Amino acid sequence: MNYWPLLGVAAVVAGFALRMNPALVVVIAAIVSGLLSGLSIPDLLTLLGAKFIDSRNLLVLLLTLPTIGLLERAGLREHAANWIARMRNFTFARLLIGYLAVRQILSMFGLTGIAGHAQTVRPLLAPMAEAAAEKIDPDIDLDERERIRAFAAATDNTGLFFGEDIFIAFGAVLLIYGFYEQNGIVLDPRHIALWAAPTAIAAFVVQSVRALRMQKRLRALLERKRGSP
Repeated sequence: MNYWPLLGVAAVVAGFALRMNPALVVVIAAIVSGLLSGLSIPDLLTLLGAKFIDSRNLLVLLLTLPTIGLLERAGLREHAANWIARMRNFTFARLLIGYLAVRQILSMFGLTGIAGHAQTVRPLLAPMAEAAAEKIDPDIDLDERERIRAFAAATDNTGLFFGEDIFIAFGAVLLIYGFYEQNGIVLDPRHIALWAAPTAIAAFVVQSVRALRMQKRLRALLERKRGSP
């Protein structure tokens, strides 16, 4: 057993301890482990290039973040908050339940990258949820705003996590299918995905109830403020 390639792990630890650029640390660790495992320079470069191409989805995220940043600088969050404030029928609970439904349905079809914390929660959903909450209590304190932002992020997580389980090509579904197939049990991947539906429905109901309770809590806090001397 050749333990020298494990020095790549030490390179990662040292790089992060020295607060170096994470991408540079990972590349250096890969080169160290590759050379110590006996790979030639051409083979190592080929392997790095292949892994870079396999991670091209990360490039989409890296291109998305600067775009979102520019839109935020141009007032995207403020426009989203003003837009939801003008819509009287859009309550706090209705906004989050509607987003949860859309997020879960899109995830069921494998469209998990359309929304997310960076793409929608921070620039759109969180300020819209705050604006909807301000319809109940215009003087929400900072702690309550942080709680609202966290709840918006949790809503996105719930929709994504339980929605993608129903997607037939999701990694967990394929893992279950492959495990049973190796042990001589042949299952239809569609049936595996279908059995995730009751859990997804239950998660939708639970998160929707939590949104309604959050809205009720905001109203209770307002009544408490009005009743205090």
